Amino acid sequence: MVKPLIANLKGQATPRPPIWLMRQAGRYLPEYRAIRDKTKNFLDLCFNPQLAAEVTLQPIHRFGFDAAILFSDILVVPHALGRHVRFEDDGPRLDPLNEPSAVHRLRREVDDAVLGPVYETVVRVKKELPESVTLLGFCGAPWTVATYMIAGAGTPDQLPARQFAYRHGEAFAELIEVLVEASASYLVKQLAAGADAVQIFDTWAGVLPPDEFRKWCIEPCARIVAAVRNSIPGAKIIGFPRGAGTKLTQYLAAVPVDAVGLDWMIELGFARDRIQRQRPVQGNLDPLVLLTGGAALDRAIDRILEAFAEGPFIFNLGHGVLPETPVAHVERLVARVRGVAGRD
Repeated sequence: MVKPLIANLKGQATPRPPIWLMRQAGRYLPEYRAIRDKTKNFLDLCFNPQLAAEVTLQPIHRFGFDAAILFSDILVVPHALGRHVRFEDDGPRLDPLNEPSAVHRLRREVDDAVLGPVYETVVRVKKELPESVTLLGFCGAPWTVATYMIAGAGTPDQLPARQFAYRHGEAFAELIEVLVEASASYLVKQLAAGADAVQIFDTWAGVLPPDEFRKWCIEPCARIVAAVRNSIPGAKIIGFPRGAGTKLTQYLAAVPVDAVGLDWMIELGFARDRIQRQRPVQGNLDPLVLLTGGAALDRAIDRILEAFAEGPFIFNLGHGVLPETPVAHVERLVARVRGVAGRD
């Protein structure tokens, strides 16, 4: 059978849109918290195939989503490039690449011994998934991963990486080159292990002005897609340049992804008329309205379903599930998208 999400990636609208949520396996689920309490730290969970597979499957068992997304993190790639990565209460920490010389010393290829457990998780999940459910792998886009590697942490405006790119353009381009090759290799091996499709998360694409957006978002992502398909022809790939806005038209002109993720900030009419007519779209419910619930959630769901009803469309959030989100709100969302709940 053709999985509903894969059908949409092929440009075939289905009677109801398939649904999955970014960060659908995470802290809002009590069963996830129970597993997390068994591990010393977050990376230990990511690199434990048995537990990571269990966490990946939890939202499928609870909600019956149309896709499971591999439980991991975008920073496993710099970890496999030899950078020390750790997770603290307020987010990830890395040893910052704050000088060009640090970039020059960076390992050029990922250590597959480090990433082997991730591929084993893919194999385990694939065996357990219902036939109709898509298994998604993923990576962080080079620009977004680079922002963490340069700053050594998440920052509100990605100022350290943006300044580094302006001041040390050659060294920054060298870092992006390493990440393009590492990310493409990582995605190919996820697909070879059993992933049905993959998503490239460029979470911080929206902070880039047009010229830098082309240089650090569009061009690296286009090269990743080309490299993946050179190894696996026909590989299904979703791009998610969050915050791109009207620059999405440039992104789609140059990056041959099968579908594009939409954040909650984009205007629905623009997305329908200028984006969905070019490529299947995915999104774009505001995670905050999912947290809020009630009538506001129902209205937001209905607006999105109406806007994208005429073409291939995957229902999702415009970013990840917020940790404080009540499980009941997710249940309400799934029911409404699937037509179980009435429209009122």
